[in-house]
Amino acid sequence: MTGAQKAAVMLVQMGKERSSKIFALMDEEEIELLTTEIVLMGEIEPSVADDVLLEFYNELTGGGSIGAGGMGFAKALLESSLGKDKAGDLLDRVTAGQIGQPFDFLQEADARQVLTFLSGENAQTIALVLAHLNPIKSSAAMTGLSPDLQAEVAHRIATMERTPPDVIAIVAETIMRKASTVLTPQSASVVGGVQPLVEIINRADPGTGKHLLEELAKRDPALAEIVRAQMFTFDDILTLDDRAMQIVLREVDAATLAVALKGVRTELRDKVLGNVSERARENLLEEIELLGQVRLSAAEEGRAAVVSVIRRLEESGQIQIQRESDDEYVA
Repeated sequence: MTGAQKAAVMLVQMGKERSSKIFALMDEEEIELLTTEIVLMGEIEPSVADDVLLEFYNELTGGGSIGAGGMGFAKALLESSLGKDKAGDLLDRVTAGQIGQPFDFLQEADARQVLTFLSGENAQTIALVLAHLNPIKSSAAMTGLSPDLQAEVAHRIATMERTPPDVIAIVAETIMRKASTVLTPQSASVVGGVQPLVEIINRADPGTGKHLLEELAKRDPALAEIVRAQMFTFDDILTLDDRAMQIVLREVDAATLAVALKGVRTELRDKVLGNVSERARENLLEEIELLGQVRLSAAEEGRAAVVSVIRRLEESGQIQIQRESDDEYVA
């Protein structure tokens, strides 16, 4: 047995109250390591408990009740030492790291296949599945739903909280049968919430994104405002500081930028033109002029490409986006 495994056995034998006091003296990395071992442990053989106790203390403290590890003990121990919310988050990381994601078999399917597998399912089931998939695939699948179903699914994703493992397993098994894929889904994870919906809408085409927000506002105006506050649109480039804007413009080719700027407000055009060199400004204005009229859909695609670059740069930490809920930055 490893040192962590032996320590986990000791904690189980000591019980929740004493073990929680020890956890309170550890850092989060140590707690996560030991929690992982406790979850994986299950029933502890009496001989194993004897050996560990003798090694550490040379004295066996319990004869009849040897104890058992597992999710129940780990949950009670963490809640006692860290509090319910933090315990839930840590257990989510442990279980997600130890057990495969329940809908992994859909990650290789394309959006049309996902829609086929979800055909006939209710909005709650569709929301649960899409919240588990990567945002790009979920966005493509969302586009294929009817407008009314899109709105219902979006609302359910945004309001979804922790889902019981048995419910996830049942849903995954049902979809798995449709996909004719062999998998044993047993992952317990937290999915849903505002952020997954924001990612889905951000990656959807402009028409679908607009429809989802409008319908969400009809159902739950307060929730729609929260979602909007977390999103970034092309108009929001006005909130970027000059340094961030310059980093973004280095990542966008001139042709895409020219199309994106067709028909935008003067302030947006000035924001871009004010952050390029004089020569680049002249070339960009000339390219915009040469384009003539462009389809609105083409302009929106160009703007979506710029926004995609901004999101990527934010995710990599190269720029920061100040949203309404954020504190102001200081130099």
